[in-house]
Amino acid sequence: MSGAALGLEIVFVFFLALFLLHRYGDFKKQHRLVIIATLLAWYLCFLIVFILPLDVSTTIYNRCKLAVNSSPAESNGSYVSLAPSKQKCFKPWSYIPNGIMPVFWRVVYWTSQFLTWILLPFMQSYARSGGFSITGKIKTALIENAIYYGTYLLIFGAFLIYVAVNPNFNLQWNQLQTIGIAAANTWGLFLLVLLLGYGLVEIPRSHWNGAKRGYLLMKTYFKAAKLMTEKADAEENLEDIMEEVRKVSESIKYNHPLRKCVDTILKKCPTEYQERMGRNMDDYEDFDERHNSYPTEKSLVKLHKQVIYSVQRHRRTQVQWQILLEQAFYLEDVAKNETSATRQFVHTFHSQEPENKIIQYFYTPTVEWYWECLLRPWFYRVLAVVLATFSVIVVWSECTFFSTQPVLSLFAVFIQLAEKTYNYIYIEMACFLTIFFLSICVYSTVFRIRVFNYYYLASHHQTDAYSLLFSGMLFCRLTPPLCLNFLGLTHMDATISHKKTQPTAYTSIMGSMKVLSFIADGFYIYYPMLVVILCIATYFSLGTRCLNLLGFQQFMGDNEMTSDLIDEGKELIRREKRKRQRQEEGENRRREWKERYGNRDDSTRNRVVHADQKESSFSETNANRPSSKYTRSNGRTERDRIELLQDAEPLDFNADSINDDPLESDSGRLKREMEKNRAYLDMSFLEPGEDNWTYFSGWYLC
Repeated sequence: MSGAALGLEIVFVFFLALFLLHRYGDFKKQHRLVIIATLLAWYLCFLIVFILPLDVSTTIYNRCKLAVNSSPAESNGSYVSLAPSKQKCFKPWSYIPNGIMPVFWRVVYWTSQFLTWILLPFMQSYARSGGFSITGKIKTALIENAIYYGTYLLIFGAFLIYVAVNPNFNLQWNQLQTIGIAAANTWGLFLLVLLLGYGLVEIPRSHWNGAKRGYLLMKTYFKAAKLMTEKADAEENLEDIMEEVRKVSESIKYNHPLRKCVDTILKKCPTEYQERMGRNMDDYEDFDERHNSYPTEKSLVKLHKQVIYSVQRHRRTQVQWQILLEQAFYLEDVAKNETSATRQFVHTFHSQEPENKIIQYFYTPTVEWYWECLLRPWFYRVLAVVLATFSVIVVWSECTFFSTQPVLSLFAVFIQLAEKTYNYIYIEMACFLTIFFLSICVYSTVFRIRVFNYYYLASHHQTDAYSLLFSGMLFCRLTPPLCLNFLGLTHMDATISHKKTQPTAYTSIMGSMKVLSFIADGFYIYYPMLVVILCIATYFSLGTRCLNLLGFQQFMGDNEMTSDLIDEGKELIRREKRKRQRQEEGENRRREWKERYGNRDDSTRNRVVHADQKESSFSETNANRPSSKYTRSNGRTERDRIELLQDAEPLDFNADSINDDPLESDSGRLKREMEKNRAYLDMSFLEPGEDNWTYFSGWYLC
């Protein structure tokens, strides 16, 4: 089993990152480099979280083995007293051989730092650039990142000058490396505490509110009103951008040097706009025949960037609106079925997507009713209580983890108790649950926050490239300080425990923070205590109230504006529900009509075809039958008449095509007269005589 656990977790974490990226990104439309870079960033961060418990259990085993193989016992100078301890030092099932973890952590850590500080910021600017060539996009990305890179170089230079001026330090490569790691971890820890303070309160509260049906439905109505405003704004913005594109497309003709750029912009437009613009184009007109002011390449680059942004935003709001409608309809169905006497869940609308047959077999309407109306609220309440307990433990440990005598951090107490009995399964499970909960609190906040329309992680493949890359940057910057904070909570970090014990492989690559004592002994220890203040602010929704005062409407039950938006959203949902009901009723009527009269229509159609065949065969028989009354003097003349009649097509009358043209009106009257006299003509010219055929052909084709 040596190293097998490491290999299994590496594979599992890869598919986990791939699944999440598929949920938020769009593999078909987004650039492959964007997908690969984001996948690599997410994968490395998730990998650190899952592998770190294995590092802790391996370190505890190595400490035990080192204690057994050390110099003689403390009191009698013999190894007799160590015999019981030696029996306890058995290898854990997930033991990783020496030398693997340091190399593994070094590769993972420095790769993630290269992504977050160099590659991903550059790719962000590259993805948002409106350039029409790779060279132009690279140039734009370099210019935009010049200030970004310069700022961090100044920060690193400040740390470097501090260490150089201090006479107690001799600058070496290891110390420079430690300074760089300290600077990155300080930035990450600053943001980590902000996100953690929000997640520790909001995650348990969201699950507790998830048990309240009325609360969820009211919040859905509120979201519908806000999303409709955003959707209308996105449609209006798209119309304005498409109007600019149309003007540019009409001014720059086919032989203009910038026509290729215009064609590139047109390919990014929605299909209906492309067809509309293509219909109004006149490619036979040269651009130099009229002296117009043509847009420059720089203005086309800006327009290209606006088109990409507006199309993505419009598509995202459309998809989110449909998803929100389904959610609102389902919550309304739950509210109706709670009082159902049959205890079977009845949906107002059938699912538009085909359901899995296995799920249909087990998840019957009865099972769905018991889960949605009875079990699910209680499950969410119990889960909220468990998560709230974890949050209280985390807050207490964050405020007391610096105390080693006595040990006040509850996570450190749990790990030390398990370490005494060398229960590696318990150690790994405790470490995994702790760091997993911390990661959920931090990462879920990253998925929830929204910075206007520049950063927004939207599910169902609606996240743009810029937001995906930005999320990868945040994960890579938050994960290393998160892991260091976890090791501090469990006292596995020698800097916190103040013990001369073997450090974990992850701590060893970070270097000794004693180079910057004010960070190691001050910021890293006392700054996490601010999580208490942030939790209190989140509990009383101070951030939400501040945003409301600034004009950004947030869901608050005791607010008048919130009540107005809820009423507006309720009316919007009711309107969409009536619209969908009418559509389903129309589809049901058409289906019933087809099932009831479909065979009759087919038989009627067959009878008509059979009658036409009989009529044609009867006419052929009459044509071939010799007549005693009329004779044909010339067979060629007769064939010409027949061909002339075959070429003559009746003129259809269509009321929609009536216009003010007098010629059109005359032809319409002629058609109506022809319809009135058709029965008379059929009875008057049954016998194909020469004079009759001549008169009929001339009148019919006039």
